Amino acid sequence: MAAAGLLLTACGPVEQQAPEPDPEEDIPGQQLEEDEAPEAAEEPAEEDPEPAPHLQQQGVSAGNELAVDAAEEIFDQGGNAVDAAVAASFAIATVEPVASGIGGGGSVILAGPEGEPVFYDYREVVNNDGEIPETDIGIPGFVAGMGQLHEDYGELDWEQVLAPAIDLAEQGFEVTEYHADRINTGSGPEYLAENEAYFPDGSPLQAGDTLIQPELAETMQQLSDAGWQDFYTGELAQSLADQVDGVDQQSLADYEVITAEPAVGEVGEYQVVSAAPALPGAALIQMLQVAQTQGADQAEPGSAEYIDALSQAWAVGEETIRNDLGDPNFVDVPVEELTDPEANAQVEVNGQAAAEPQTPAQDGNTTHLVVIDEDGLMVSMTNTVTDFWGSGVAVDGYFMNNALYRFQDIDSPANQPEPGRRSVTWSNPTMVLDAEGRPVLGIGTPGGIQIVPTTGHVLAQWIFHGEQLQEAVAAPRFRGDGDTVRLEAGHPAEVITELEEMGWSYEESEPNVWGSIQALQIDYETGEITGADDPRRDGAHRVLD
Repeated sequence: MAAAGLLLTACGPVEQQAPEPDPEEDIPGQQLEEDEAPEAAEEPAEEDPEPAPHLQQQGVSAGNELAVDAAEEIFDQGGNAVDAAVAASFAIATVEPVASGIGGGGSVILAGPEGEPVFYDYREVVNNDGEIPETDIGIPGFVAGMGQLHEDYGELDWEQVLAPAIDLAEQGFEVTEYHADRINTGSGPEYLAENEAYFPDGSPLQAGDTLIQPELAETMQQLSDAGWQDFYTGELAQSLADQVDGVDQQSLADYEVITAEPAVGEVGEYQVVSAAPALPGAALIQMLQVAQTQGADQAEPGSAEYIDALSQAWAVGEETIRNDLGDPNFVDVPVEELTDPEANAQVEVNGQAAAEPQTPAQDGNTTHLVVIDEDGLMVSMTNTVTDFWGSGVAVDGYFMNNALYRFQDIDSPANQPEPGRRSVTWSNPTMVLDAEGRPVLGIGTPGGIQIVPTTGHVLAQWIFHGEQLQEAVAAPRFRGDGDTVRLEAGHPAEVITELEEMGWSYEESEPNVWGSIQALQIDYETGEITGADDPRRDGAHRVLD
């Protein structure tokens, strides 16, 4: 495997900011070819030895252990971090279809020890007519995102990276307790009752049962055989357009992946790199910078002062998301201003959270994964169908998103539907860079409105207080919401009393709303990778020697 080099800001997708790429530029996982020796040379020039890897290990963290298995299988075949991430994404779309999949979208940040990070946005868009269907289904971008990433940076054949997911769909796998809960509660029974794979003989699958998905396997086999473009211009595109209102073949054919510079800002001694607009990366950085000025770097993690400071800071970030963010191809977003530490040091917080109170548990859901290869290439990727099971509309074995609901959910002048437009959303892949610009932490989580504050809380503990990653991930979570602070179980009674004395009311929220952090960190001195497991869901991580 070649060393990770400079990251391109474009390799085929449409760009928001970057110029047209030079095809001779270096890309992750590859090196530029040396000039060939002249034919007349008496002795052929010796080839330069393969550079030593930056790391001693490889790693993967994902929302399900079977997706981790898929990534490991790809690493064993000589794939790089992008190959492994694409394989893991299709695998988790198979074993956790409630959260992500072919009918959805996502975004990703890539960074290596050299060069600049790059951000890909392959989220759902409004169709060419500019009309949102009753189902809120947008034109899906997941397949284009995976295909474009693989074309730009992958090393293995496309068929190889899809093979683990196809096997899982064909052969089946054991339903986990979390997956069974999603099948049997909430919108699961309504959406799945007529689906033979999930309700065989009219009864829902339970934990320990085997889920086999022949239709999904057939769809992925078609993608493997015909190429990812078939989903947008071939048989799969025609099948999708014929079956789903609001999706037409021309809108599918016109779909484009976007590349952009991610949002970047100084936090403590690090640089936080997060998703570009219309995703909320700038708001996450703003939240952390405001939290630092409010004393979160001095207060004891988990104390009332700490919870108060971060909740006040989240109020600022949430206001930014709800008022200032939008698709930068349609509106101007002041990213540099929002991520300026000096400007955010002057931000005034006004009592409790300023945003309108939200429901304690929104159904927005995603899945996150982080992959690192031995060359130090890090992939931080979030995929989603928006709500659990998306719109509930199943086609060819996968579920369609309801992503366009976010135009209603976050209703601001900067976030209005137009043809080809992406909505503001909560999902937010993130990285942390060290003083040398190298990625040292990749992180993200599902959880809808909880995503930004949850990611921020873990980062605050890790950056400001130097806590071990596992401790930061396992710590009880919280979110300011109007004058209420919503708390996960586990906060001491004396802390709750102090919060009430500060003017907060509190509510305890159910465990399943707090997401599931997936994260990996790199120690360049030892060449080692470490991770953490979030006890709240089915996530797992693995470090490979």
